[in-house]
Amino acid sequence: MASWYEMLKEAMVRDGEDFDKRSCTLDEEALKKEFDSVHGDPEGAAFTAWGEKWVYFPLCYDGGEWVGHAPRNVCDISMAHQGGW
Repeated sequence: MASWYEMLKEAMVRDGEDFDKRSCTLDEEALKKEFDSVHGDPEGAAFTAWGEKWVYFPLCYDGGEWVGHAPRNVCDISMAHQGGW
């Protein structure tokens, strides 16, 4: 079992963002709701979260769910393909 809270925190820390200063469309309770992030249909709630430099959102491929991100502002960062390949 996993939660968006855990996955979002991991992604934001990896990006150098301050997790405690995020804005998110889900409240703490919804972020902490556990779901099967590995098998079956998507179970995690839809969300968008904003850090100072990145925007975060759910991704899903072949039953697996994880947090994707893109730059918050126009910049010279090219993003790789999102999802599975």
